[in-house]
Amino acid sequence: MNCGQSIFSQLMDFLPSYEFHKCVRRYHGHHKVKRFSCWDQFLTMAFAQLTYRESLRDIQACLRATGSKLYHLGIRSRVSRNTLANANQVRDWRIYADFAQVLIDRARRLYANDDFGVELEQAAYALDSTTIDLCLTLFPWAKFRRHKAAVKLHTLLDLRGSIPSWVVITAGKVHDVNLLDQLVFEPGAFYIFDRGYLDFARLYRIYQGSAFLVTRAKSNLEFQRLSSRPVDKSTGVLSDQIIRLKGFYSRQNYPEPLRRVHYLDPESKRRLVLLTNNFTLSARDIADLYRCRWQVELFFKWIKQHLRIKAFYGTTDNAVKTQIWIAISVYVLVAIVKKELDLHLSLYSILQVLSVTLFEKTPILRAFSANETEEETVDPGNQLQLFN
Repeated sequence: MNCGQSIFSQLMDFLPSYEFHKCVRRYHGHHKVKRFSCWDQFLTMAFAQLTYRESLRDIQACLRATGSKLYHLGIRSRVSRNTLANANQVRDWRIYADFAQVLIDRARRLYANDDFGVELEQAAYALDSTTIDLCLTLFPWAKFRRHKAAVKLHTLLDLRGSIPSWVVITAGKVHDVNLLDQLVFEPGAFYIFDRGYLDFARLYRIYQGSAFLVTRAKSNLEFQRLSSRPVDKSTGVLSDQIIRLKGFYSRQNYPEPLRRVHYLDPESKRRLVLLTNNFTLSARDIADLYRCRWQVELFFKWIKQHLRIKAFYGTTDNAVKTQIWIAISVYVLVAIVKKELDLHLSLYSILQVLSVTLFEKTPILRAFSANETEEETVDPGNQLQLFN
């Protein structure tokens, strides 16, 4: 007797199915499809992410063992590894990329007022990439080195809530700095990145877009000091200067003045030389903004540890991108659930609870209540976590 929805079904109720079907129609996802729909494919792949399935055979065995429960999970078709493999191979990955963007927009609205450590009215984004290693024999289309294959996950992370606002998956050979050409800069927003993105012609586009940049300077930067500002060295700021680039090409590419902040991190004793085109924030705030860039590194570490984006269920370009985008959708979905249910658990704890309770027919809040009380009494120590 059905006494209610399973936790998996309750979780999927947070998804806007109407928007999903719009994405399917946009890319003709159901062309010549008779049974295993794109929605079935998404739910199956989301189930695999939430329960840490290792392979297609693993997914098939687990779902077939559930018997009649499969229908109540929302999956209307029989799941076989051949059918799922074919769906991942031929159905346009952009269906799941567009749907992930719908979820991202929703999550960003929910976390719009969250604090990220710096008192700032404007939006702040951290840009970086991570390399996902692949086997060259199985993924010859993703050749990266002579004996290595890889894809890169380029991410622009909204620091309010650690939500990926913009994601691009490229071949491993694509240099990070080229992704600046694809970004549309939000006026007044801060863009924070490491010195791997230091290309003054591209950085000038940020200035022209009325946005602000914060990045590290290279050790061989040639500049002319125009003026210096007073600093409080007890805050870690060693100098605060207004400069103009001195190199012939760099001055042509970026003709406007820049601000150079020399900062000593009191914890790591590491010296950082930062460049920005913002002249109103304090030097310490500029340094704190750059330190917040670490959140994007934590995001990459988190999804690699807790989602399935290092071992893939298919070997084609389409299958890899489909799996990565559905993994991102699951990450953002859990963040949405955490906010809308006002949970005080970490994302890690939420995923752990979901992984063992998906088939239970109990209110979803009740599943988290016991763990929520217990987690409040646990000392996290020095462990870095997203969504503490």
